[in-house]
Amino acid sequence: MVKTTNRQGRMVLITGASSGIGDALARCFARHGHSLVLVARSADKLKALAERLTQAHGTPVTVLPADLSLPGAAATVAAALKRKHIEVEVLVNNAGVLEQGAFCDIPAQRHAELIALNVAGLTAMLAAFLPGMRERGWGRVLNVASIAAFQPVPSLATYAATKAYVLSLTEALSEELKGSGVSLTALCPGITATPMIEHAAQGNAKLSQLPGFLIGDAAAVAADGYAACMRGEVIKVPGALNLASTLAARATPKWLLRSLSGMAVRRSL
Repeated sequence: MVKTTNRQGRMVLITGASSGIGDALARCFARHGHSLVLVARSADKLKALAERLTQAHGTPVTVLPADLSLPGAAATVAAALKRKHIEVEVLVNNAGVLEQGAFCDIPAQRHAELIALNVAGLTAMLAAFLPGMRERGWGRVLNVASIAAFQPVPSLATYAATKAYVLSLTEALSEELKGSGVSLTALCPGITATPMIEHAAQGNAKLSQLPGFLIGDAAAVAADGYAACMRGEVIKVPGALNLASTLAARATPKWLLRSLSGMAVRRSL
């Protein structure tokens, strides 16, 4: 099997690694001496990132272009790594898509695409790699969710629902695997400066007018996620304001939370 030479290094698979938080997570893991498998749709972006990480940190990097929204993609990735004798010790499920707008104005196919990647693709990756971790007696999983997972979000209805799934699944599996040496962490960032948010802002100009203190830095989010993942924390919400909002959401009655969310969104649209 492939082994890393750095004494603290692990073999880490990161999905959605070509930009945004995924790119930042790849850089973070590389700085800490881990070997990487990078997965995303864009082969060119992955290869460019791999070259930068190898030059900067001497990081061994395997590039596997794949569209994880497609049925069977996770199994194909797992089979390719098995042929290379690579055992994944840390799985980072970062790949995801967002669509902002009124539910009825978004095509049905787009809703299906969000579910295919954010829910089905992530679940398939877990099914492909968790059994091996459990068998070996050690593993870490970092599932990138969102603070949207803690409450319904009108105008982000499908996206928020997919992230609620990610959070719930992470919490459930963390209990199932307790004592096995395998831990799962849900990273729940708020609005973060990434290409995904830039794209969403094109459809809603008010997103680009948000004050800077409400917008997180991808590198800082990645650093928080890395530390929480390696410590085996179940939920990590980066940023004091984000943490306060999620705690408030969990303490607020559902009917009131829905009403407040609806009022806030109607004012922002």
